[in-house]
Amino acid sequence: MSNSIRTCLWFRDGRGQEAAQYYCSLLPNSKVESSYLGDNGFGEFAVIDFTLGGVPYQILDAGPMFTLSEAVSIAVATEDQAETDRLWAAFTCNGGTETACGWLKDRYGVSWQIYPKRLLELTMHADKAISSKAMAAMMKQKKIDIAEIEAAVVA
Repeated sequence: MSNSIRTCLWFRDGRGQEAAQYYCSLLPNSKVESSYLGDNGFGEFAVIDFTLGGVPYQILDAGPMFTLSEAVSIAVATEDQAETDRLWAAFTCNGGTETACGWLKDRYGVSWQIYPKRLLELTMHADKAISSKAMAAMMKQKKIDIAEIEAAVVA
């Protein structure tokens, strides 16, 4: 493990290696660094160290004791709407689900926030009228449509 601090995601279904490889295929500057398969006397487990966009993560695939939840999510601020659309489609396909305000849950049960960087510029704008309008428009969306939010800000 090249980094001493990593966010660890607990998987319970033996699909941790598959998930890490899938995530790395979608995001630039990402790679699976190492995988370890073992048996701790209670059952088989896997530890997968990987980076997403240069940020270190780990998957512990170790059985049904714990489940993933929305309490932990991975946020991806995209460069533009096209990248938002591409990632949204990739993460929601094959069993992923849309939630609200740029949040989704992928087919493995990991929660993600996918949004264009422009969203933060608008929702955190110093002009409270702009930020309020942007926030109100965002709250009506599942996948973020930045053009709709920009239109709401000028309306």
